[in-house]
Amino acid sequence: MAYWLVKSEPEDWSWQDQLSVDKEPWTGVKNHQAQKNMRAMKAGDEVFFYHSGKAREIVGICTVAVGPYDDPSDEKGRFCLVDLKAVKPMPAPVSLADIKADDRLHHLALVRQSRLSVSEIDAESWKLICAKGGL
Repeated sequence: MAYWLVKSEPEDWSWQDQLSVDKEPWTGVKNHQAQKNMRAMKAGDEVFFYHSGKAREIVGICTVAVGPYDDPSDEKGRFCLVDLKAVKPMPAPVSLADIKADDRLHHLALVRQSRLSVSEIDAESWKLICAKGGL
């Protein structure tokens, strides 16, 4: 199993929106590095749901319900989608400031590449962030 983080502006698609559906295609990702990460996702992988914009915090955990498949809106076949299913909220959201304040997490793309919308999280960092969130 691998671990990931996806970002969404809460006014575009929020954690509450994600909770309101069984599963949802993760759309709108056009950055090639983020697409490469999505292509590496597999069903069953776990995913942090991060509110970007003003909130800047991890608010929930999803699972990859359906691994990568061609984006039907992309006529050239360059982009893929994955379907995400909400699993549980973070009991205490973990802010970007909390993550940046922890030297053990400075290597994460969330810190180093702030505009990357889909990034991998290593297992040790996943456990640490879950602990910070009360899981």
